[in-house]
Amino acid sequence: MIARLSGVLLEKHDDSAIVDVSGIGYLVHLSMQSMGKLPAEGGLAQLRCYTHVREDALQLFGFLTAEEEELFHLLIGVSGVGPKLAINILSGMPAPELAAAILHGELARLTKIPGVGKKTAERLMVELKDRIATSGLAAGARSTQASLAGAADAALLSALVNLGYRPAAAERTAEAVRRNLGAAAPLEDQLREALRVIAGAP
Repeated sequence: MIARLSGVLLEKHDDSAIVDVSGIGYLVHLSMQSMGKLPAEGGLAQLRCYTHVREDALQLFGFLTAEEEELFHLLIGVSGVGPKLAINILSGMPAPELAAAILHGELARLTKIPGVGKKTAERLMVELKDRIATSGLAAGARSTQASLAGAADAALLSALVNLGYRPAAAERTAEAVRRNLGAAAPLEDQLREALRVIAGAP
């Protein structure tokens, strides 16, 4: 079982890298999030690893952060989610944001990840919500959720003011939107709901 690798980054590909450790080149599959944070070729790479053994192959999956590695292990524990799909899911957004989306049941955000349909997203939420809530990922998920919510709230207020609504009216509308959709709903959904609230639609 290979748990960590530390060596020279020889090559970077779309979703994998080759790391030279004492003259041996290890092919490691990584998420797009980790790929984007790797050093340039020739630089020193330190990766946490998961060794996946099958009858016909031995594959390494790598992570740059403990959060991503922990979430990967939770993901592959979900029925129907193998290592490759787990890496694909982790590619969709940073690990704290993904944990927050699962924890708060954000189906729309999860289904925007390529390869994640409604059934898979629902399975992730059902099987992982409680496990994330009791894991070390929960604190990061909460702070990420709060910062995303704050940014979305400010963006909604700005959009309403730019549309000609008075700041006080915009704030009241934003508060109604938060109650109806939740603070972390996508901005386009919040704006649509705000216009519905302003129009007095049921």
